[in-house]
Amino acid sequence: MFDSLAEKLQGALAGVRNHGTLTEGDIDGAMREIRLALLEADVNFKVVKQFTAQLKERCMGAGVVGGLNPGQQVVKLVGEQLTELMGGPPTPPTSAGYESPSTLSFAPKPPTVILMAGLQGSGKTTATAKLARYLREEHSCTVAVAACDVYRPAAVEQLVKVGGQAGAEVYHRGPPTPDHDPVEIAEWALGRAHEDGKDVLIVDTSGRLHVDEELMDELVRIRGAVKPHMVLLVVDAMTGQDAVDVAEQFAQAVKFDGVVMSKLDGDSRGGAALSVKAVTGKPIMFASTGEKLEQFERFHPDRMAQRILGMGDVMSLIEQAERQFDEGEAVELERKLRRNEFGLDDFLAQLKMIRKMGPLNSLLGMIPGLGGAQLSNMKVDERELDRIQAMILAMTPEERRKPELIKGSRRLRIARGSGTNVQQVNRLVKQFGQMNKMMRQVGRGKAPDIGALMRNAR
Repeated sequence: MFDSLAEKLQGALAGVRNHGTLTEGDIDGAMREIRLALLEADVNFKVVKQFTAQLKERCMGAGVVGGLNPGQQVVKLVGEQLTELMGGPPTPPTSAGYESPSTLSFAPKPPTVILMAGLQGSGKTTATAKLARYLREEHSCTVAVAACDVYRPAAVEQLVKVGGQAGAEVYHRGPPTPDHDPVEIAEWALGRAHEDGKDVLIVDTSGRLHVDEELMDELVRIRGAVKPHMVLLVVDAMTGQDAVDVAEQFAQAVKFDGVVMSKLDGDSRGGAALSVKAVTGKPIMFASTGEKLEQFERFHPDRMAQRILGMGDVMSLIEQAERQFDEGEAVELERKLRRNEFGLDDFLAQLKMIRKMGPLNSLLGMIPGLGGAQLSNMKVDERELDRIQAMILAMTPEERRKPELIKGSRRLRIARGSGTNVQQVNRLVKQFGQMNKMMRQVGRGKAPDIGALMRNAR
């Protein structure tokens, strides 16, 4: 996501980074480059004009011209301006920690009702299931979902499937028929949620191919019937400015509280995400970053601005690692490392944990200094991890515990069993041996000879 914008914006800022001092002409030149980068990213023209005008005013007022480290100051100001554009920074710390201005609000007396709105094809039903899973996993909520889309073929079946995968109970009236009333279904589902003691009820409404009066009227009637505590609008990031236009029309007809940006992983430009808050005044609350249910996360404007500018996103990386972290397993892993008992089974377990955190390109993009052009120059092949897993799984339990046993005919058998070749098996065994050697040196308090290890692993 944002790859194209990140590359162009970092290129635009490269010039000011290399200057010892900046003149007003340098600032004007940088503003032109930033304006072009944003327009090419499909950001709304009015938003771009206001953004660059405010940014120039801040640069001139911050003493950047003729000052020390002007490049760093400009980058800092651009980051702050991007954060404000996408929704603003988190509030100062409280007893509960930092809070985003787009924090979910829960009803004092359950169930909390969340109404999902959006056009057909925006990914609303999938986003509903993803939100259900998020609330269950992150907030320990019991979640029910109301299937109120009675027009789209197989909509109910789809929600039953993905809702079940998300661990939510799906309330539905069976296959949709012409006499099914979405408003009546929503009221009935709310009653069921009360009876069943659910913490949250998510109402999945009908979509249309475009905004029309009938759609808006139905949403208004459902809203009046269930009185939701929050209305979320799902927009497709890949439709660019069309997504912003849709959000603006919904804002005029049906007041919503926040945006769920779907398919953000498929939008390298990011114009919709950068425009929607400025145009509608409503924050992006969640972003869908992949097809899997777990690829759904809170949208943090400050972290996204850092990623766009190539500064990484260490906080999100830590949070993703913590979701996969098991304290008991960590203690056992440390014990094995100290006793030199770390085998290929343990290596495979760690590899699977890393892969659960998300695609490698996405994880690397969170590391400071590896954004934009730097990341595009790196060859990250997820298939190599598949091959490593296949080779380890083709080994016997004894071979995984004692890789030194893997020689000759064993290597040939492993290669055939994993669909690889003997050279790849050789490389895996050799690299694992070098990694174990380095771990032993660290365990004894010695600094490993990294140069020698790298030369021997070739």
